[in-house]
Amino acid sequence: MPDGNDAPTARAIGSIAEIDAAQWDACAVDDSGGPNPFMSHAFLSALEDAGCVGERTGWQPYHMAIEDGGLLIACAAMYLKGNSHGEYVFDHSWAHAYEQAGGRYYPKLQVAAPFSPVPGPRLLARPGAAQEQARLALGATMETVADRLGVSSLHVTFCSEAEARLMQQHGWVLRLGQQFHWHNRGYATFDDFLGALVSRKRKAIRKERREVTQQGIDVRPYVGAEIAPRHWDAFYRFYVDTYDRKWGYPYLNREFFDLIVERMDERVVLMVAELDGRPIAGALNLKGDDTLYGRNWGAAIDVPFLHFEACYYQAIEFAIDHGLARVEAGTQGPHKIQRGYLPVATHSVHYLPNDSFRDAVADFCRHEAEMVEHELTAMQHHSPYRREG
Repeated sequence: MPDGNDAPTARAIGSIAEIDAAQWDACAVDDSGGPNPFMSHAFLSALEDAGCVGERTGWQPYHMAIEDGGLLIACAAMYLKGNSHGEYVFDHSWAHAYEQAGGRYYPKLQVAAPFSPVPGPRLLARPGAAQEQARLALGATMETVADRLGVSSLHVTFCSEAEARLMQQHGWVLRLGQQFHWHNRGYATFDDFLGALVSRKRKAIRKERREVTQQGIDVRPYVGAEIAPRHWDAFYRFYVDTYDRKWGYPYLNREFFDLIVERMDERVVLMVAELDGRPIAGALNLKGDDTLYGRNWGAAIDVPFLHFEACYYQAIEFAIDHGLARVEAGTQGPHKIQRGYLPVATHSVHYLPNDSFRDAVADFCRHEAEMVEHELTAMQHHSPYRREG
């Protein structure tokens, strides 16, 4: 940290627009030192400016910033939450138990990338020798804020394992989850990837891809400025229809998609499926320096295997073509294993001021972690990859 005459100061921020974008992004890097698109100023500000987050949505910005001599040294995208929607680390049973005991679970504080179950840094701090110290200072500041506000809890979801272990050492409750990620083993082509699979899995993927193309469907990636308004219009229709049928409430509005492509440019990758020149499905991804992050999907018609093509195979092919190390395909889906995506653990940590509640949640998370670890081990035995030697 800089050696200023004054001690670092912490403050709560009602809008990310109050913080300089370059300073925020200097803190919003992952453990490899690269930018994390879901913690970027551009992504978070697009959510705010489009009205996807705000008091009426149950996501009221309450960001934290620690500054030293005018330099931002640590920050967090934090929200005062009036519900548990759009988080993907489910605490509804915790809320029910807390309120059954006579408490008020909401509002709570949430440090997260809204509506995005993407692992990455959450306790953002400038890289360097003092990074861990800055993260601890940020965590302590957030504890103070939670205590002052009298909220039931403070949650940091989909954080890095290093952040989770650090805060666990300081009394926060650790919770494990799981996702499915694809890792690039130095493949030069998609066929190279297929060659690493056992025969029956390789044949199954080729069959699925062939059935899509035989329907006359063309699927290709559009990047940044290549994405035309007609693509966004179509994708937004697909996205809303998917939420209407499955989850009931689309978190993102049409303006948001215009803003992210304007502010994030080539970090936005949209897989578009067309039939006779007409978009019929799409899958939204964001690109980091070494990772492609799969996010939202939607389709106008039901075509067998089109979801796998647009969301999984196109993502793998794009990652290979652009030298990316991995693809993160989001939550759910043991079916992803046979398509080359293997299970990995995800982490969150939780500050619970009430001792009795904390003990109960900690016990729940210990038992849950045992089940998650057992499932991770068991699913590794279903790997589609050929064993070496």
